[in-house]
Amino acid sequence: AGIPRASAVLILNDPATGYPLACLESSIISAARTAASAALAADRLSPAGRRPRRIGFFGVGLIARFIHQYLAGTGWEFDEIGVHDLSAEHADGFADYLTRSGEQGPVTVHDSAEKLIRGSDLVVFATVAGTPHVTEPDWFGHNPLVLHVSLRDLSPEVILSGFNVVDDVEHCLKADTSPHLAEQLTGSRDFVDGTLYDVLSGQLSVPEDKPVFFSPFGLGVLDLAVGRHVHDTLRERGDLAVVEDFFHEMRRYG
Repeated sequence: AGIPRASAVLILNDPATGYPLACLESSIISAARTAASAALAADRLSPAGRRPRRIGFFGVGLIARFIHQYLAGTGWEFDEIGVHDLSAEHADGFADYLTRSGEQGPVTVHDSAEKLIRGSDLVVFATVAGTPHVTEPDWFGHNPLVLHVSLRDLSPEVILSGFNVVDDVEHCLKADTSPHLAEQLTGSRDFVDGTLYDVLSGQLSVPEDKPVFFSPFGLGVLDLAVGRHVHDTLRERGDLAVVEDFFHEMRRYG
């Protein structure tokens, strides 16, 4: 239909009464939170602080666009950009967006996943895949940084071939995500090297001799934090859209 796949509504409640105080369209809030987390991870997980110059987008919906915007907005520059999607129309549309956004390097639409991955030092997975479809560890032999945002693209064998960082272990290793499948295969969580917090706090160093996989489940509490920030910012500017008398009856005894 030409519209983004995901839609969402966020309800903020008054902690004192439990009553709803705001209703927000939340697909953009969630996309912004996801993209901000991905951009932060890309910066801190880049080996030796060297930002990759070749990026590949596998899946080209709203989330991919927001991740690109957040990378560009935090100073990332790319010599080459690759694009791959099951829909040729969507891939071409995303390539056109990249050109219109001001990217100076060549933008290439790849006809295979292997070409995209082998030609990228930073790979962004943002698909709607329900089961793993990338199964060849050899494709990652050049040790790229992989933002595995959609969580179910990589086979357990691929996951086990790399250095694995998640946002939250308990959240990420469930619901048959790729890391969860790796846990089921091995019977252990030893393949999880740490969390993004461990990297940010200096407790975990990123190797350069293997691919690095960042698999963020996405924490709903961060959507609440971003939503509250949006609400408070609009309130301070006087731009809240208030629905008067939304609650029909506010007196317990009439």
